[in-house]
Amino acid sequence: MTKQVTEQSAITTSSENIFNSDGAEDFDVFLSHAAEDKESFCDEFSNILQETYVLKVWYDSISIKWGDSIRAEIDKGLKKSKFGVVILSRNYIKKYWTNYELEALFQIESNGGKIILPVWHDITKKEIQEFSPALAGKLAMNTGIMTPNEIAEKLNELFQSSQEE
Repeated sequence: MTKQVTEQSAITTSSENIFNSDGAEDFDVFLSHAAEDKESFCDEFSNILQETYVLKVWYDSISIKWGDSIRAEIDKGLKKSKFGVVILSRNYIKKYWTNYELEALFQIESNGGKIILPVWHDITKKEIQEFSPALAGKLAMNTGIMTPNEIAEKLNELFQSSQEE
């Protein structure tokens, strides 16, 4: 076996992996979203999760400080979160950072990690299917028929049931 294959095998079979190196989760939720959707949904949703349900949320405007490396802070949030909530919108599918976050979430999920929880925001099923058939096949919440409070309540229920396992 080559050295690289041996190292990769050790990473994927160990209880410690590159995505969650010490097993500790600092955040309950990583909120992946486009900046353009903050005012119409994301800010209110994040506030409800934190204030009503007291969930620890990785949210860029809170978690990234002036002078921080954006990539390093996103990576830290991704690997230290239990769930990845993806606010899919027309803005989301066009942006570099959101696609970076989504790619990382798929990678983590493929290694048995956190669950990707999609929320459709001002986007159609057809647009989601064209962007990512894998995401289109996941049960999603939809801001067209649910309020931020209702979606936050569903997330909290899922979080609480995961704590019981």
